[in-house]
Amino acid sequence: MIAIMDYGIGNLGSIKNAFDYLNEEAIITSNKDEILAADRVILPGVGAFGDAIDTFNKVGFNLVLDELIKKNTPILGICVGMQLLFEYSLEFGKHKGLGLLKGKIVEFENPNNEYKIPQIGWNQIEVVKENKLLEGVNLKDVYFVHSYYLTDEDIDCRLALTNYAGKTYCSAVRKGNLYAVQFHPEKSGSVGLQILKNFCKL
Repeated sequence: MIAIMDYGIGNLGSIKNAFDYLNEEAIITSNKDEILAADRVILPGVGAFGDAIDTFNKVGFNLVLDELIKKNTPILGICVGMQLLFEYSLEFGKHKGLGLLKGKIVEFENPNNEYKIPQIGWNQIEVVKENKLLEGVNLKDVYFVHSYYLTDEDIDCRLALTNYAGKTYCSAVRKGNLYAVQFHPEKSGSVGLQILKNFCKL
C-alpha cells in the first residue's frame, strides 16, 4: 500500500488517480500510523516553501519522515516535497528545510525577461546516474511548475538534470530510500506513469 502524506499542501487527488490507473493501492492520509505502516510513501507539495515546511513540522510529519527513513521505506518527494528535504529555501525570505540532503532552494534569475517564470510546462530530464526510479525515461519530457530550483546540491545524490533559464539544475535526487523529483510525474503522461510504476517496484 502507498500512503500519500496529507498535510494540506499538494495536488493529492491527481497523484492518487495516477496510482489508481496503475492498479496500485494508494490512500491519502494524515494518520501517522497508516503512513508508518505503508510499503511506500509519497511526500507531495505545491505552493510556497515556507507555508509547506511550517505545516509539515506542525503536524509532526518531520518525525514520521525520520522513522520512515530508519525503516528503509521507499519515499518519493514531488515538487515542493522535494525542496523540503534540503537545508533551506530563499522563497519569500529564508526558511529552514528538513536538512536531510545538502543544498539550497533559490529563484531562477531572469534579468532580461527572456524566460517565463515560473517554468510551467514540459521540459527534458537527463539521467546522470543509473537508478531504478528513472529507468526507461532518459531524455524524456516531464511536466514542471516551479519558480525555485535546487542549487549547490550534493553531487552524490543527483539522479537527473534539467536546463531552464540559463541554468542546468538538479531535477531528481536520491539518498538511500529517499527519492525526490522537482517535476510532477502525476501530470507527465505516459512518462510520469512509468516513473510511478518504477517507484512501485522499489
